[in-house]
Amino acid sequence: MTTGKRLAKYALAYKKIIFAALIMLTISVGTDLAGPFIAKNIIDQHILGIESVWYETSSGKKAVNYDGKFYKREKYVSSREQKGRQIQILQVGSKFVFIDEKLEFDGKRTLNAGTLEIKNGVRRVEYQAKVLRLSEILAFYQPEILPIVQLLAIYFGLLVVSAVFQYGERFLLQKSANRIIQKMREDVYGQIQRLPINYFDNLPAGKVVARITNDTEAIRELYVTVLATFFTSSIYITGIYVALFILNVKLAAICLLLLPIIYVWMLIYRKYASKYNRVIRSKNSEINAMINESIQGMSIIQAFSREKEAKTDFEKLNHEHFNYQNKLLSLNSLTSHNLVGVLRNLIFVAFIWYFGDQALNASTILSLGMLYAFVDYINRLFQPVQGIVNQLANLELALVAGERVFKLMDEPGENVSSERIARFKGYVIFDHVSFGYKDGEYVLKNIDFEAKHGETVALVGHTGSGKSSIMNLLFRFYDCQKGKITIDGRDIETIPRQSIRNHMGIVLQDPYLFTGTIASNVSLNDSAITKEKVEKALKDVGADKVFKHLENGYDEPVLEKGSTLSSGQRQIISFARALAFDPAILILDEATSSIDTETETVIQEAMEVLKKGRTTFIIAHRLSTIRNADQIIVLDRGMIVEKGTHDQLMEKKGKYYQMYELQQGNTDLAG
Repeated sequence: MTTGKRLAKYALAYKKIIFAALIMLTISVGTDLAGPFIAKNIIDQHILGIESVWYETSSGKKAVNYDGKFYKREKYVSSREQKGRQIQILQVGSKFVFIDEKLEFDGKRTLNAGTLEIKNGVRRVEYQAKVLRLSEILAFYQPEILPIVQLLAIYFGLLVVSAVFQYGERFLLQKSANRIIQKMREDVYGQIQRLPINYFDNLPAGKVVARITNDTEAIRELYVTVLATFFTSSIYITGIYVALFILNVKLAAICLLLLPIIYVWMLIYRKYASKYNRVIRSKNSEINAMINESIQGMSIIQAFSREKEAKTDFEKLNHEHFNYQNKLLSLNSLTSHNLVGVLRNLIFVAFIWYFGDQALNASTILSLGMLYAFVDYINRLFQPVQGIVNQLANLELALVAGERVFKLMDEPGENVSSERIARFKGYVIFDHVSFGYKDGEYVLKNIDFEAKHGETVALVGHTGSGKSSIMNLLFRFYDCQKGKITIDGRDIETIPRQSIRNHMGIVLQDPYLFTGTIASNVSLNDSAITKEKVEKALKDVGADKVFKHLENGYDEPVLEKGSTLSSGQRQIISFARALAFDPAILILDEATSSIDTETETVIQEAMEVLKKGRTTFIIAHRLSTIRNADQIIVLDRGMIVEKGTHDQLMEKKGKYYQMYELQQGNTDLAG
């Protein structure tokens, strides 16, 4: 399915609101476009109507008294009234004259000493004319005042109706747009929850954030501004063409040439704009990723005086973004004002040529009201045309952003399962497991061991030996390529990931804390974790000793990542979090490697509390902390080289023995 169709599918979810908005838009456009017709009627029928045929009649409604006689316009004379002598009132320059006979033809008018001369080509005729005074002119206009006022009142009423429906249309379109983007952002965020961990290994956090915020905001502009403009402009253009065809078919047909010109231009524009926008959106994501990385690593940048180099890298990326923005700007500059200006001038040239030709035709009488209506409609025609052309840039931007968002949403993921299974006993078996983050490059090779219920299993080895990879497999952040892992005899790949993790707890070397309070970081806002359970978990891990000085106690605010707390305090919260969720299997990933000795004593006590009744896996560099483990597994380059208790491994005097002695300060084994 194309990006356009998928964006339309989102819009169809709110089709009732959009349909109501389009109805309101149609009413708004219809009432607005009635204006020139009303103006034409006022000009031709009432303001210039004084030059129409008049008849001498008896006194009565709409009759005008002039020189002792009464006259009525032909349109006001009823069929029952007797028509008398025909007269005519004509404007010559700034004067109005009275002629008491029928006009043979009209043409160029000249008044000289009470004689009106009319020429049309070779034809020439003279009439005796009386110049009307201002009061007499106003008397002849008197019957038109009320109709003019009525038409102006209708015109004003239509403007009010148009404004009300235009407000309603814009409100509904923006409301639907906001709901569409709300739904889309929820879908994108939900998709992120479904994606496997390895997806984020190769995609910086800043790029993911850009998809959810910047790209969806660009799509929001599509619904709020672009489509609203396209809908409005399309209906306006349709209405204007209908009005033009009603007024004059030939000139309206000439104006139709605009549509293929605009369509061809749109095709050319989109070809280049799409290319530029893709690069711009990509560079924008890279800028976000770089800024995010710089903020996260600002302490390292400043500590190693890398500010200048970081700034240079950013400026290079920003300059590339700037260059493509300029290319798009140049393309846009060729469209809106320039293109529309040229088209407007071409249409007005055709308009002047057509009406000039009509004026030279003796059989044609030009209407000033029609001339006004045509000029008004043509001017109005270019407003929606310019609106469409101006929004082409935003349209392409939104389509490219939509393509990027849907690419993320098309990534294969796994639905978050709500299935709940009975609590594990905690009997874990790694059955000849091999695993690699890349195909064919195994970081774990033929791992084979078992951890019985309630046992503590320690994983030791040099950096890169595969300790954390074993935990990643147990948590099903990744799945192994060979062998299998079972819990209580059940292959974990047959159990939904979330169901497995419901009975697992983890304490990391650098625990992650969320913005909130100490208590909310323990409960993670899970309704099943009561305040009493939170306080008990914190007390059981010795938090009362560590946080006794805090003014707000466990309601003390925590900033992002717990930046205002010490490593030991963050670790205590992490232990309390694991204990509150009461896991069957507990993983302690180097949980004591980065804290002070005093806090380590508290945490060691907390670890003993945590391990009771649970199968516990400990990843540790400090071998002194795992002496009491039921089983110690020694890893080297992804393989198990030794297994046993501390005493058994020390007796073997193998790899573990060397590591332990080195940590105890016996440098004689260094070789």
